[in-house]
Amino acid sequence: NDTFDTFVEQASCFLNMESSAKSDGSGIRFGDRSFGRPVYVDLFDAPMKSGLVTNRNLFICGGSGAGKSMACNHMLRTLYDQGTHCVTIDIGGSYRGLCDLVGGYYFTYSEQDPIKFNPFYIGKGDVLDIEKKESLKTLLLALWKRDGENFSRSEYVAISGAITLYYEYLAENPSVFPCFNSFYDFLMLDYMQVMEHGKVKEKDFDLGNLLYVLNPYYKGGEFDYLLNATENLDLLNERFIVFELDNIRSHEVLFGAVTIIIMELFISKMRKLKGQRKILTIDEAWIAIAKTGMSGFIKYLYKTVRKFNGIAALITQEVDDLISSPIIKETVINLSDTKILLDMRKFMNKFDGLQATLGLSVKAKAMLLSVNKANEPGQNYREVFIDQGGQKLSVYRNQLSVEEYLAYTTEETEKLQVMDYAEKYGSMEKG
Repeated sequence: NDTFDTFVEQASCFLNMESSAKSDGSGIRFGDRSFGRPVYVDLFDAPMKSGLVTNRNLFICGGSGAGKSMACNHMLRTLYDQGTHCVTIDIGGSYRGLCDLVGGYYFTYSEQDPIKFNPFYIGKGDVLDIEKKESLKTLLLALWKRDGENFSRSEYVAISGAITLYYEYLAENPSVFPCFNSFYDFLMLDYMQVMEHGKVKEKDFDLGNLLYVLNPYYKGGEFDYLLNATENLDLLNERFIVFELDNIRSHEVLFGAVTIIIMELFISKMRKLKGQRKILTIDEAWIAIAKTGMSGFIKYLYKTVRKFNGIAALITQEVDDLISSPIIKETVINLSDTKILLDMRKFMNKFDGLQATLGLSVKAKAMLLSVNKANEPGQNYREVFIDQGGQKLSVYRNQLSVEEYLAYTTEETEKLQVMDYAEKYGSMEKG
């Protein structure tokens, strides 16, 4: 910063322009930039009421090592403690520690323990409504038809009828466990007869082709684990869920199916959990999601989530994708009134394009480029720049306790040591 020497009397005239950050009544705890004093920053409620922002959506960006994971973990932990339902799609394992800490569901894929769901299960307090049926139809059609391959009206009607009759069959046979295996059995035995009695022609609905294409998801098939989970079933009422998709992001079949299940899960939470806040955080997974043809869902989510007391948060460090992606520019940035930006000095040679894409003012640019340039010696923290509606611009410290840091760390040596202690002492908190 530029400085100059002056007299005390003249210098005192500038004091009315200086202040430290004021604390809101509630929100996310950060630290005052100058002194580290804890302050609450309300990112969602007060700004909406005052008209400072028109939605609660977040866009978070920063270079590698800038502290994105720490800031996002801290924010999600605070929101969880305030009663929010948190669903996170991650590539990289940044949220494992927090998920273990709060006792949430953590879905990941490995050869020994592959990722499992059960979209046919109806949890406590849930019902087979139109939305549930539509989500199952969408899933089955996506598994049956390839990208770009259209389905006919008769095929849609036939699958809809199969789902309805399957749940009637379950009601009459309570010993049958709802899952893809029992649905497949129902199609082979009972629904085949319905088709024959209805004299449905093969050109209108080819049940044999459907069974053949879906066979890999049936018991004994290559993906028989995917839709037949027997645990972690009640996702609607679970408040903290993380989907770690790093190992399957290049797998066309698995990634596409899992993405559809996640999207339908969040829409179900969004519409059915009245009065409760929900947040969907997409951390570095948005590029892979967009490639699976789910960019339409991202657009839909950002436009409608506000009406359901929801938050959509997208996190990225890929500045080139940020500048070139039409989804990011036209949807995410335009419909995210709150931008949380971290140290961007690595991108100085691309900053003009970044500034234009983010719509940063000259003042915002100067504040953002000052982040982490004059941190207090002896203190371990990262600074974050928050832009709310282009009107309220602030820089805060994100200064975590040692316990918080260890729970959220993404450094592999620290992470493994924490996991070892958690296993040794019985819980993440004790570890």
